[in-house]
Amino acid sequence: MATITVVGSHRIFSVTKRAALPKLKLSSELSFMTSQLSGLKISTTHLSSPAPLSVPSKKPLQPVARRVCPFTGKKSNRANKVSHSNHKTKKLQFINLQYKRIWWEAGKRYVKLRLSTKAIKTIEKNGLDAVAKKAGIDLSKK
Repeated sequence: MATITVVGSHRIFSVTKRAALPKLKLSSELSFMTSQLSGLKISTTHLSSPAPLSVPSKKPLQPVARRVCPFTGKKSNRANKVSHSNHKTKKLQFINLQYKRIWWEAGKRYVKLRLSTKAIKTIEKNGLDAVAKKAGIDLSKK
């Protein structure tokens, strides 16, 4: 009976060769598999894992606000930054997003929105309800 032990970073794998086990009468596929695996025994033993030095406090992840206006659909433009030697590198030209508190007449309350300056002008001209309806945005809290 020969034993081979391989030590990894956190586990010990040991493979032991046994004498051939008596074969049972099974279907041809199963007997092929058992004959291939009959001489090996694979076992794993866990070593004590090192305790973490400090446990960080788990804060809930805050969603990251995208740089896209929900009313107009405006988003960043991809452009080239051109140096004096005419070397071009990619850069993003972000839209002008502003946090704005707007009075919502139908809801009789203020709504805080992150809008592009173009959307603010459009809301002043057409009204918040019309622009939100056209964009498919529901302003009521859920």
